[in-house]
Amino acid sequence: MQNAGFNSFIRILLIIFIMYYILKFLAKIFLPIILKKVVEKAGQNFQQHGSNHNAQNTQSHDEIIIDSSKPKNRKETKKVGEYVDYEEID
Repeated sequence: MQNAGFNSFIRILLIIFIMYYILKFLAKIFLPIILKKVVEKAGQNFQQHGSNHNAQNTQSHDEIIIDSSKPKNRKETKKVGEYVDYEEID
């Protein structure tokens, strides 16, 4: 069995720090590119879904759609209290 020495500990810390800075550097380069591609892909999917939905709506002109969902009730504003007008007494 081998005992870990101070030199091994320093070497491991040095490797961890080097890997951290390499990953940080690579993330600055590649992360914006990856995010741009993801956003573009999501935009294409959104447009494709919207065009499919529009195509379905234009084909059925004689179809009537009734939305029977209940409208959401608005919450009443919080009533703080009654306004009281004070007068100064000399």
